[in-house]
Amino acid sequence: MQLTPDLLLRAYAIGIFPMAESRVDPELHWIDPDMRGILPLDGLHVPRKLRAKIRRGLFEVRCNTAFEDVIQGCAEPAENRPDTWINPVIETLYNELFEMGFAHSVECWRDGQLVGGLYGVSLGAAFFGESMFSRATDASKVALVHLVLRLKKGGFQLLDTQFTTPHLSRFGAKEIPREDYRRLLTKAVSAQAEFYSGGVSEEELEAFLQSTTQTS
Repeated sequence: MQLTPDLLLRAYAIGIFPMAESRVDPELHWIDPDMRGILPLDGLHVPRKLRAKIRRGLFEVRCNTAFEDVIQGCAEPAENRPDTWINPVIETLYNELFEMGFAHSVECWRDGQLVGGLYGVSLGAAFFGESMFSRATDASKVALVHLVLRLKKGGFQLLDTQFTTPHLSRFGAKEIPREDYRRLLTKAVSAQAEFYSGGVSEEELEAFLQSTTQTS
């Protein structure tokens, strides 16, 4: 059966998502973890040094201006990630979801160059984070903080991280059982939210940072 954007959205609505074994593997596999990673939108942790970097505005943060470049950045090998689960089929599908208004990117730019970011899928008031990348120190972390700000501003209820990693756990991500996740998912996808891709004032950013938990 050929995977289409509509089928992909239906899969997200019931809690499953596709991955490839590697960049060169043309096959996709449906993933439905026993334990699901989420990042509570009211429980974001922002380390002290990162908080200071965000305040200094070292990156220009944009949304949805270079989605295709972001997914390509996430697919490229990195020092801590020699291979990736993002194959050309996934790239094509998610670019189509972006054109349909269901996929979004948060991008960090410096000196006119894209140096990091993330992308994911929105459905109702649920956002499914897919992948992130950095070509400059902390760029993906800054993008994650700005993602949570925009999700809260847009009325989202759920940020699905699929899995947890030490990196995400530092920001407050946690694992919950599949049954608990599906209850949250059902409620979120039936609600309405709008991904906020506009600008954020210094005052608004500072108020958001003050509302998060500072860690060392």
